[in-house]
Amino acid sequence: MEVYTVTVATGTSEYSGTNNYIFITLVGEKGESERTLLDNPGLDFCRGAVDQYKVTSPSPLGSLLLVRLEKQRYWVEDNWFCRYVTVELPGEDKVLTFPCYRWLIGDVKLEIREGTAKTLKDDSSPLLLAHRKTELQERRNTYRWVTWAPGVPRCIDAKTEADLPQDVRFDNEKRSDFEHSLQYALLELSLKKLAIRFGKSWNDLDDFKRIFWKLRSPIAEYSMEHWKEDWFFGYQCMNGSNPRMIQRCKKLPENFPVSADMVQSSMAPRTNLDKELKAGNIYLLDYAIMDGIPTNTIRGKPQYIAAPLCLLYQHPDDGLIPIAIQLEQTPGPDKPIFLPRDPPLAWLLAKMWVRHSEFQVFQLLSHLLRTHLVIEVFCVATLRQLPAVHPIYKLLAPHLRYTLEINCRGRTQLISADGIFKRVVSTGGDGLLILAQREYKVLTYRSLHPRNDFTDRGVSQLPSYFYREHSLMLWDAIHSFVSGMVSLYYQSDQDVQEDLELQAWIRDISQEGFTDIPNFGLSSKLSSREELCTLLSVAIFTSTAQHAATNNGQFDWCAWVPNTPCTMRHPPPTDKDAVTMEMIMATLPDVSQSCVQMAITWHLGRAQPDAIPLGQYTEEYFTEGQAKEVIDRFRDELKEIEGHILNQNEGLELQYLFLLPSRIENSITI
Repeated sequence: MEVYTVTVATGTSEYSGTNNYIFITLVGEKGESERTLLDNPGLDFCRGAVDQYKVTSPSPLGSLLLVRLEKQRYWVEDNWFCRYVTVELPGEDKVLTFPCYRWLIGDVKLEIREGTAKTLKDDSSPLLLAHRKTELQERRNTYRWVTWAPGVPRCIDAKTEADLPQDVRFDNEKRSDFEHSLQYALLELSLKKLAIRFGKSWNDLDDFKRIFWKLRSPIAEYSMEHWKEDWFFGYQCMNGSNPRMIQRCKKLPENFPVSADMVQSSMAPRTNLDKELKAGNIYLLDYAIMDGIPTNTIRGKPQYIAAPLCLLYQHPDDGLIPIAIQLEQTPGPDKPIFLPRDPPLAWLLAKMWVRHSEFQVFQLLSHLLRTHLVIEVFCVATLRQLPAVHPIYKLLAPHLRYTLEINCRGRTQLISADGIFKRVVSTGGDGLLILAQREYKVLTYRSLHPRNDFTDRGVSQLPSYFYREHSLMLWDAIHSFVSGMVSLYYQSDQDVQEDLELQAWIRDISQEGFTDIPNFGLSSKLSSREELCTLLSVAIFTSTAQHAATNNGQFDWCAWVPNTPCTMRHPPPTDKDAVTMEMIMATLPDVSQSCVQMAITWHLGRAQPDAIPLGQYTEEYFTEGQAKEVIDRFRDELKEIEGHILNQNEGLELQYLFLLPSRIENSITI
């Protein structure tokens, strides 16, 4: 008689425990143990519990291949979340770990494998090969592709988050917090709104202070004080919520007829526009993508957008400053070029129009499309094509946590026909989809790689570009981590080429996820370890650092509504001398729209209470010592980056901490 010591770990979140019957069978190469009811005196499988049991077998099982768990109903159905099972072999000082991290729902059997990561060619046992195949068949039936809208990446086939399998749903605490926080923010602001006048315009910019509420942030308060200053406008182009828009300008666009005389008063002494163009000190924001986008109608009133061009100058003393703004793509007598020497209100309103375009682009393109929707493709393909024992599944799984649910909620609650964007954003309704489709058409795999992105935009020398500096440090750490993991499981390029599951995964990504995008530039096969490392690094960087850079500052930059307005209620000005404070207040969002803008950006941008920081792996998919060493090295690198960023920001009034590793989530969860 062989006696095995088994421990079973139950999940730590609410409702993870169960009072149902749990049975276990150990499956070895020489046979199976007895099917054993796991039942100790007292309560078993309580939330967070690690319970120990004895399992017997009439004869030795040989190498253990699988652990079979079965849940059977007792009185009422009670779902169970199993974290892992360990098995201590009789007469040996060896403990095997079987990671699970799955829900058992209903009367169900689940077979889990020992934690050593294995590619397809590492398996020779017919039983294990059959297990891989069955697992993937079940997953492909469960996780299906669907086209949510033409001209954007494909997504998970789920009309709402309720259609998703429990394994990819929010934990109960996360769900409660997500739903409560939005209601709390909207209620708080609706009380403010009642205290003012519902839906009426305001009289003065200072009136926005009346809804500037207790959920403040240091940057939001700093914005309120400095938002009119040109240097602060330039700072946000580099380190705000949309830091990937700015590009070097080598030659003025033909549709932006700025003359040297127009901007001479903004130049440093003894220089001019031509010299600064040649020296690489002139930069451009071009919102051509906004041109002709249909606009929203809110409470029966049309909203307005612009498609600005903004020229910026890296001044030796003043930093990056705007020097010319044209609010439409086609120049003309009624589309003037606004300059810093114009009447102060005209220049201020022109900058607000640029920042209004910035709101649309960062929310819908930099944030939604280029992080959420891009990562959903990786998420669906990984679930469909890589079994849980595959090293790349183990590597990616923590970086895909909650992404399917937050994206489903985004599609139904934020950008749907009756969602929040339709209520308050100028591109809400048809416009937001057309905007996303335009960006998707020109989206390239190359642009998702930060080093390429900075080079292609010509911004590698731009000073005080903290987003660039911190992104590259994080990219190097992530790439080093991924390379370390890949080299453990793929000894050569040939190993990559011959991994049939991996090749099915890249085909699913390129042919099923990123459809109708001929210039995306991602091959449908992986030929080398280097290609694999780059792709995995792009996926992890996008789901962590890139998402943090665009998401986490939303409230900071948008809470002071005039700094980044979500909508505009009057068309762009055509006469510089006609701009008045009354015109500005009638153009900016009204009380109601401003309250919703503050509520939604706080709700989406705040730190998540159950956040798992970058590099922290609370679910241990890798069990091998070598893999754990690679993770430890990654954590050490992140600690160094953390220290560098904190030292760099010490004593600064305006700090850039969005890419502090401890503030970056391991996956897109909000």
